[in-house]
Amino acid sequence: MTVELEPKDRLIVALDCGATEAVQLAHALRATVRWLKVGMTLFYQEGPAIVMELQRLGYDIFLDLKLHDIPHQVSGAAHAVSGLGVQMLTVHASGGEAMMRSACEGARSGAVLTGVKPPSVIAVTVLTSMGDDGLSSIGVDRPAEAQVPLLVDLAMSSGVDGIVCSPLESAGVRASIGPNALVVTPGVRPEWSEKGDQNRITTPGDALSRGASHLVIGRPITAASSPVEAARRIIAEMEGATR
Repeated sequence: MTVELEPKDRLIVALDCGATEAVQLAHALRATVRWLKVGMTLFYQEGPAIVMELQRLGYDIFLDLKLHDIPHQVSGAAHAVSGLGVQMLTVHASGGEAMMRSACEGARSGAVLTGVKPPSVIAVTVLTSMGDDGLSSIGVDRPAEAQVPLLVDLAMSSGVDGIVCSPLESAGVRASIGPNALVVTPGVRPEWSEKGDQNRITTPGDALSRGASHLVIGRPITAASSPVEAARRIIAEMEGATR
């Protein structure tokens, strides 16, 4: 699967902004990218309406809500948002196997009810903003390189469609879950952009070489003086890595 994807179909632009800016960016990027990420800030501000507006512009939507609650609540949330026809939906792997199974079941039932294709449910392992010190501060005595494989095994046994992880862990994740599951990597920064608040990062070309199926990139594109040119520059780098 990952070999067959064109570079522009692997790039997910993160719209971590307000609705007006998000719609402006979506109009500007229509001919350049296929995927947009709607995260918690934008979704909580605007609700399903922003998803539907972006879909009307022809985009596939990665709905990054990182669901994490008791299984009953997560099942209900996944059921509700999958009916929007989004293509990807995130849950926290640290919520446990029962919770992730409930998310998958809720996503399927919500999609069936509205006659759309169920989204791919993908499990977030360790946030790219969190290093080993951050894990230790919440009582996790394993470094990220050990915590991620543990959560990957738990997630895949729950029936999810793929994993969200740092590109630094993606090679091991890809080796573990095989060639067909999704490996979605935030924490990707071109060498010409600022690091920002993420700790475990790498470049687009390196992320692809490590086995990522999709790259989530926000500020290097959305904060650029020309978002379209920034996206094209990143896609060109991705193309070079996949030749």
